[in-house]
Amino acid sequence: MTTVDLGDLGLDEGGHLLVARALAREAEVRVVGSAPTLAVDLPAWCRALGHACADSVVTRGPHDRRRGAERAGKIESPSEHASQHWGLAARGALVEAGVPALDFAFADKYELWSDDAARLYAQAAAAQWDPETAIPWDAPVTHPDEVEDAVVQVMTYLIENETAALLVPTRFLSRLHPHFREVMQLLAIQAADEARHIEVFTRSARLRRKELGLSTAGGQASLATLFQEHDFAIASFLLSVLGEGSFLSLLAFIRDHAPDACTRAVARLAGQDEARHVAFGLAHVGEHLRTDPSLRERLAAAVERRHAALANTAGLNAEVFDALVLLAAGSWEPQAIRKGHAAVVALVADMDAGRRQRLQRLGFESADAAALSSLHTRNFM
Repeated sequence: MTTVDLGDLGLDEGGHLLVARALAREAEVRVVGSAPTLAVDLPAWCRALGHACADSVVTRGPHDRRRGAERAGKIESPSEHASQHWGLAARGALVEAGVPALDFAFADKYELWSDDAARLYAQAAAAQWDPETAIPWDAPVTHPDEVEDAVVQVMTYLIENETAALLVPTRFLSRLHPHFREVMQLLAIQAADEARHIEVFTRSARLRRKELGLSTAGGQASLATLFQEHDFAIASFLLSVLGEGSFLSLLAFIRDHAPDACTRAVARLAGQDEARHVAFGLAHVGEHLRTDPSLRERLAAAVERRHAALANTAGLNAEVFDALVLLAAGSWEPQAIRKGHAAVVALVADMDAGRRQRLQRLGFESADAAALSSLHTRNFM
């Protein structure tokens, strides 16, 4: 029998670690020491852990916290299904029996996984930018007041759309099993991206104006339909693949026609972030489709359902359309306005072409992609 000599070290000072270490090797150990409370503390510690204790001899009990424990999958890759009894345990951890089950709505890999999630998260973490230093807020302004009013209206429109782009994924974030940590982390950093966009769009709009522009009922109705989708894949498809995909073209348009360096930087940096959001949406929906091809029909039905719900709305805020025309025109000269109008028409066509391309990447036939793209909300997002 091994003797554990604690000296004057009490169990409440860490002595229990030495006793536990010895019990892990032998079924019985003798514990000796000069700590004044050892005779009281040792039996109490043994009772708490199910060990027997008599005359300073500790006999290992049948209780083992690892007995009946379950491994929460493999560290390297997620399981096809995450048990609710794994709770908040790290992937690959040994989960003690009796952990209360949590209720995560999305616990199946095919519903939410993408092999690109870890790469995109690492890319997003490395590409975070500070609004205070990344944007030339003090850049000179030489454009007319009417053009500045157009900038304010466009920024007002971007704020409400980015608010939707923040709230939709965060609705799912708390319902996603943390076993799929890469997706959880990516959605969280996407939310941080959108929060930053809201900040810089608001700050840009208020640089030279006290008031923001107009928010319309039609625009709000369009965004509200995104909150009616409770399927993660469908919501991701409508928001990221179609909506944010269209916004890539819009942000590039604003960047290219920005009347000042500040507006140009805001659009460029936001566009970089949105490109990652679109990439994840495509990867996630694409992997889901490979597992469940029937999803394609549900995606098409969601587009048609959203189009029907918005059939009686006005579509894109007329003030936003006019503001984009003025940004591209740069002045009120008739020929400039004609050029600006043509540029916005080309923007809408570019959005349509981008949506078609992304739909075809998801396996839609060319004709079906064209039809679905034409049904996408006129509010762009």
